[in-house]
Amino acid sequence: MKHLHKILFFVLLTVFIPVVNVYANQPEQKKEGPKEKKLDIRAFILEHISDSYVWHFTKVGEHEISIPLPVILYSKSSGWHVFISSVFHKSPTYEGFTIAEEGKYKGKIVEKDASGKEVRPFDISITKNVLSLLFSSTLLIIIIMGVARSYKKDPLQSKTGFVGFMELFIMNINDDVIKPCIGKEYKKYAPYLLTLFFFVFINNILGLIPIFPGGANLTGNIAITFVLALITFLIVNIGGSKEYWKDILWPDVPIWLKIPPILPVIEFVGIFTKPFALMIRLFANILAGHSIVLGLTCVIFLTVSMGTAMNASMTVVSIFFTVFIQFVELLVAYIQAYIFVMLSAAFIGLARVEPHYTNKEVKI
Repeated sequence: MKHLHKILFFVLLTVFIPVVNVYANQPEQKKEGPKEKKLDIRAFILEHISDSYVWHFTKVGEHEISIPLPVILYSKSSGWHVFISSVFHKSPTYEGFTIAEEGKYKGKIVEKDASGKEVRPFDISITKNVLSLLFSSTLLIIIIMGVARSYKKDPLQSKTGFVGFMELFIMNINDDVIKPCIGKEYKKYAPYLLTLFFFVFINNILGLIPIFPGGANLTGNIAITFVLALITFLIVNIGGSKEYWKDILWPDVPIWLKIPPILPVIEFVGIFTKPFALMIRLFANILAGHSIVLGLTCVIFLTVSMGTAMNASMTVVSIFFTVFIQFVELLVAYIQAYIFVMLSAAFIGLARVEPHYTNKEVKI
């Protein structure tokens, strides 16, 4: 229990800072004549959960505190360009590039082709999500290598502290998820599945902490969940047994379900729907959680014009529900990582199915 105060501090940091962070980032209500400019909640939420070429912290008066990130572009007409995104603060256009303010490329760097149409260059910039991905991956490597070094140094000693805490997670996922779902070949896939769990879990937690280096909506980005689901898809189908493919292409069912190939088509479509479900489940749950927190906090600013009493009461309600959702999100961060690995392990286990035997084929 000696580390209880540290755990409580981390929980309070995760739960209460988002309210302060959103309030600090709230755009000022500038007057347009006698009327005030209304807060666009949809644009406000999308701005906070989307990727960016800067890592924004807060705004003090008219001054934004942020970290500009490297921009790396390749244009078909002018070749490679490398610069810092802060150049767009001085001028909206730099070397023929600009950040689109509307349309399908909104928030992305674009250039104009010979016909004057906005097109996207080849963009491998270090954006907020990319930097967060590099940080979380490095952090994961440091943690896992540190735990492995501790076991290598003294494998028989009972582990306590952080190493013991990590052992609890590792044994829980390995013994209760990977081993039962895959079976006797579980050791072959355990390294990937354990890495997958900790990668998703760490990024879920970092996404709940709005101060650097947290706050990026990494697992709420469909490109990230797509790649994770794609890796599982490749492992499942490349490592699938002959019996797995036989059950898909020529299942053991009445012939009228195979000719025409009604069931084989359904089974073949299932190859793609399973990783698609993995991708959407993680993406939608994390994105929804972030959006709900931001939406609840915006209630404070929407009720300003309704009077002091209404605004004060709604502020209390908003903070209460925001804190409650943040506690729920701490639980969701673990649950979503657990479910992602459990389903991945189940799909791998189903792909390693052994041959079926009839009673006549069984030798006694």
